[in-house]
Amino acid sequence: MPTISKKGQLMPQSPIRKLVPFAEQAVKNGKSIYYLNIGQPDIKTPEIALQAIKDSNIEVLAYSRSEGSEIYRQKISAYYKKHDINVFHDDIIVTTGGSEALLFAFGSIMDVDDEVIIPEPFYANYNGFSTASGVKIVPVISKIEDNFALPPIEEFEKLITPKTKAILICNPGNPTGYLYSKEEIQKLATIVKKHDLFLIADEVYREFTYDGNTHYSIMQEEGLDQYAIIIDSVSKRYSMCGARIGCLVSKNKSVIQTALKFAQARLSPPTLAQIASEAALDTPQSYFDDVIEEYVERRNTLISELQKIDGVKVANPKGAFYCIVELPVKNSDNFAQWLLEHFEVDNETIMVAPAAGFYSTPGVGLNQIRIAYVLNKKRLIKSVHILKEALKVYKD
Repeated sequence: MPTISKKGQLMPQSPIRKLVPFAEQAVKNGKSIYYLNIGQPDIKTPEIALQAIKDSNIEVLAYSRSEGSEIYRQKISAYYKKHDINVFHDDIIVTTGGSEALLFAFGSIMDVDDEVIIPEPFYANYNGFSTASGVKIVPVISKIEDNFALPPIEEFEKLITPKTKAILICNPGNPTGYLYSKEEIQKLATIVKKHDLFLIADEVYREFTYDGNTHYSIMQEEGLDQYAIIIDSVSKRYSMCGARIGCLVSKNKSVIQTALKFAQARLSPPTLAQIASEAALDTPQSYFDDVIEEYVERRNTLISELQKIDGVKVANPKGAFYCIVELPVKNSDNFAQWLLEHFEVDNETIMVAPAAGFYSTPGVGLNQIRIAYVLNKKRLIKSVHILKEALKVYKD
C-alpha cells in the first residue's frame, strides 16, 4: 500500500479549525454556538470593494501578472507611503493571501533544515508553513505574566546558530494582541544586522492599534532595506478574508526576484479578488475609525468580563483582535471539545481555539485558549458567561 510522506505526517492540524466536526455535530444536535475560535470579523466589507466586483465588465477572467497587477501594486505602494513606508511597486509581489507570501519568503531565504526564530505563542499556521518548507522553528518564549512583550535580546542571541536565517514576528500579534514598540523593533534590527539575518514581520493587523499606540513597521527603521521582509494581507484590514489577497514586500531585490520565481510557478494571484482589493484601498479613514472604536469597546468588554472569573488570567491586547486566556484546566483541547459535545447554557455554547497549537515548544500553553473578539459586545458577554458556568462544572 502507498504511504504518506513524513512531511505529511508531521503537518500539524490547525488548532483554529480542528474542532469544526464537533461544532458541526453540536449544531446538528440543535445547539447555538458563539464562534470565538477564528479571526473572521463580523465587520462589513467596505462597500467600495464589493461594488467594484459588481461593476466589473470582464468577459474573460484571465490570468494576471505573476507579481500581481501593476496598477494594484502602484496603489499598494501609495498606501504604504501614507504609513511612512517608502516602497515602490516593484518591491511588491501580490500573493494568494498572506499565507502564500510567507511560504514565498521561507522558500526564498531558507533551505531545508534552516532555522527561523519566532517569539511564541505565534500564529499557529507558522508551524504548518515551516513543516511544508522543511524549515525548523526555534521558539523564544514570551510570557503572559509580561503581557507577551518581546523576550530579552540575550534570549534571541542564545538561539542563533549557523543554520539561523531569520527572525519572524507578527506585529500586532496573533494570538496575543501584543504591539511591539519602536524600541523593540530597533533591538531586533540591531540583532539581525549583527548576525546577517532577515527580519520578517507579519503586519496584517497594522491598522488595529489601541490606547493611543501606533504601529511601527520594520520598514520604517533606517538601515534595514536588505534585511526586512513584510508579509501583508487585505483579509483583516478590510474584512475580506475570502478574497485571499496578500503581498510580500521587500527592498532587497534578490528576495523579490527569487520570490517572483515562486509566483510564476503558481501562475498568478486571483484576478477578480485583485479588483476588489484595489478598490478597497480607497476606503475612507472613517471606516477604520469606526472599526477601531468598535474593537476597543469589544476588547474592554471581553477583558473586563474575563477578569471577573476566579482562576482566569488574561493578557491585555494592544492591537489586533485576539487575546490569550489562561484557564484553571489542565488541557484546553479536552475542555474545548467538551464545551461543544457536553455543555450548554440555554442550548448555547462557545467554540474556542486551544492555545497549545500556537506554540512549538511541547507542553507549553496546555491550559490556555485564544479568543477572537470578533463578535459584538452583547454576544461577547454571553460567551464569557457560558465560559464561567462551564468552568464551575468541568472536571479534567
